[in-house]
Amino acid sequence: MGYVVNGTELEVDEDGFLLEPDFSDEVVNVIAAAEGIKLTDEHWTVINYMRDKYREDGHTPNFRNMCKDFDAEHPGTDWKKHLYTLFPMQPNRQAAKIAGLPKPFGKGGY
Repeated sequence: MGYVVNGTELEVDEDGFLLEPDFSDEVVNVIAAAEGIKLTDEHWTVINYMRDKYREDGHTPNFRNMCKDFDAEHPGTDWKKHLYTLFPMQPNRQAAKIAGLPKPFGKGGY
């Protein structure tokens, strides 16, 4: 069963990722609630980063590149640890899901 946003059911895969990207803020709120995540400004920073990377590259970054980018753009935080605080179920996957993006694929098919 997909997510219902503004009365429309969005199609998802077996892991709950949207089949087609949706860049609306409403979808973020619906998926975050389903994931049990209460969104903060830091969550939105990561979500917007994931969306920008998807638009630029056609896919989302792996966790290693996320940490590298956040360390460069927002120094002074241990991003490797902090991303797990924000998105405890594999940050690059959970952030992509909440951002309304399709399932990320990379090494080992994750």
